[in-house]
Amino acid sequence: MFEKILIANRGEIACRVIQTAKKMGIATVAVYSEADRDARHVELADEAVLLGPPPSRESYLVADKIIAAAKSTGAEAIHPGYGFLSENEDFARRVEEEGLVFIGPRHYSIAAMGDKIASKKLALAAKVNTIPGYNDVIESAEQAVRIARDIGYPVMIKASAGGGGKGLRVAFGDKDASEGFASCRNEAKASFGDDRVFIEKFVEQPRHIEIQVLGDAHGNVVYLNERECSIQRRHQKVIEEAPSPFISEATRRAMGEQAVALAKAVKYQSAGTVEFVVGKDQSFYFLEMNTRLQVEHPVTECITGVDLVELMIRVAAGEKLPFAQGDVRRDGWAIECRINAEDPFRGFLPSVGRLVRYQPPPATMVAAAPMPAGGGGVRVDTGVYEGGEIPMFYDSMIAKLIVHGRDRGDAIRRMREALNAFVIRGIASNIPFQAALLAHPLFVAGDFNTGFIAEHFGKGFAAADVAHDDPLFLVALAAFVRRKARERASGISGQLEGHGQANRPDLVVVVLGRDGVHRHHPVRIDEFDPVSGKADVEIEGRHFAIQSASKLGEVLMQGTCNGKPFTAQIERAHSAAGGAGGAGGGSPLAIRVAHNGAAIEALVLLPRAAELLALMPHKPPPDLSRFLLSPMPGLLVDIAVAPGQKVQAGERLAVIEAMKMENILTAAQDGTVGELLARKGESLAVDQPILSFA
Repeated sequence: MFEKILIANRGEIACRVIQTAKKMGIATVAVYSEADRDARHVELADEAVLLGPPPSRESYLVADKIIAAAKSTGAEAIHPGYGFLSENEDFARRVEEEGLVFIGPRHYSIAAMGDKIASKKLALAAKVNTIPGYNDVIESAEQAVRIARDIGYPVMIKASAGGGGKGLRVAFGDKDASEGFASCRNEAKASFGDDRVFIEKFVEQPRHIEIQVLGDAHGNVVYLNERECSIQRRHQKVIEEAPSPFISEATRRAMGEQAVALAKAVKYQSAGTVEFVVGKDQSFYFLEMNTRLQVEHPVTECITGVDLVELMIRVAAGEKLPFAQGDVRRDGWAIECRINAEDPFRGFLPSVGRLVRYQPPPATMVAAAPMPAGGGGVRVDTGVYEGGEIPMFYDSMIAKLIVHGRDRGDAIRRMREALNAFVIRGIASNIPFQAALLAHPLFVAGDFNTGFIAEHFGKGFAAADVAHDDPLFLVALAAFVRRKARERASGISGQLEGHGQANRPDLVVVVLGRDGVHRHHPVRIDEFDPVSGKADVEIEGRHFAIQSASKLGEVLMQGTCNGKPFTAQIERAHSAAGGAGGAGGGSPLAIRVAHNGAAIEALVLLPRAAELLALMPHKPPPDLSRFLLSPMPGLLVDIAVAPGQKVQAGERLAVIEAMKMENILTAAQDGTVGELLARKGESLAVDQPILSFA
């Protein structure tokens, strides 16, 4: 076994590999860019080597620097994680040539599966179901149309070297096929330096289901069941689960056996994933093979009880797989939510900056440890910490939140509770969006496909998309917390007689609206017991028996309401950052209450104060339409206009770069540029003015 390994990655996956290595007694070497000098994976590793400047192309993607770091520290092997160089055939070969061990498949397996056209030919030879299509290079738009007609519309035009949704178009007729061919070819050349495209049948109502495989150097290959990955936004996975709520046992077995056949055909050693598209009739077709560890590998670990990273290391060290196909378990249900630094209420724009508060839910499962007795629990895979920075140079992932339950319903319930207990402040996160997905009736029923988000959230995401199933519960919590605060204030000694805090049973909770239209809810609180933290809150004839021992000032509030447990987040509105989502009247005295993805901001007042508030005029926010504002924190890489220049609607004005994405800002209407308020190369804050219009 290795004594020391280097992890050629960053973030949560680097921390994940370090965790297993420590369990195995293997020393670890981290690599880092200047932006990651204080990163969590650097702190966790036994040694760390600086690679270079923040951009990946100058640090994490420079093979020479990584190999040199391994040699200088005495590391015997390199684990690439996922992304960066993990599926780079040349890097894997270089590692082998330098006398090091690549903890992943051999370079020839990566090469065989890295080209979509070549991999489909190999799949056909291995008797793996492939989508009807044309797998040779297509030379012209006319040829593309002829091929599409022969296959039968709808068809999918895809870049051979594509990934992440780039170089992909769906054609429903000749015009789509002709235009899609040209667009895919241009996009593929720009993104990958390879303009080859191919055409295949488009499977309607498709599911994205993948099979986890594991092979060793002795010819043994097994499959570790499937993962359901159909909940995607713009071809990026959002929620993954294992097993799938859709496929039958017969389909599972057939897909698994074909995945094993393909892995054996390329002499696969290590963990890998064979991805399939599955039709509504459970017909399934090979998509591609990912020759690395997947982001979503934890859900497989939860239901099988194996440590995939440990097995990757043992296979790379020459060991045989410790079990056969018949030994693979499938216990319970696991779900993973990707918690990303993005604002779902602002078009999912990246959010970078400091994690002022970072408090994940308590973990009862650990990645590198056996499942707890009886199964079930919460696991958090992360590469961040409270007070750390989310840099603009890399992907937006903050953490992976994983739960395991006895069945799918139990897993969904556990995930909703875990999301309620996940506190992130300082930046925005997609937690409200995840909560909305988990609550959607079709998701709960398991009735969805890869078009689910596009169909149900095609116009973006707003507060109305995550409406609470009992809005008065949020009102009751606001009243309860205010009553608790008044109880504490009334007990403070030294108050002037006749001017102290008095506790009255009648209050009004005013839920604030951004448009100045507020909702007034008369509330009566009886039987408040400060010792047990219990009270009866009456609103509109309904009673909420709330009991909570949580202390004032704590963001998380846990307790019971009418006998049922809950976890909510309650704080002063001005201290809550990132995605209030429609809540927000702007008062510094307001209380923000969040639960199940929904949030309100409310003032809890005495009845007379509420009457007076209703008489106050609404002050609308300032008109900023004459400014171009930065929609996100990021780097201003270009300003395409000059003062006095006339622009038309849709014309390019500026480009902001954040988290590996270029965001082009365009003019909303015709106008004339006034003053430039930011400079090229400047780091911008969200809503910072870039330029004004005359």
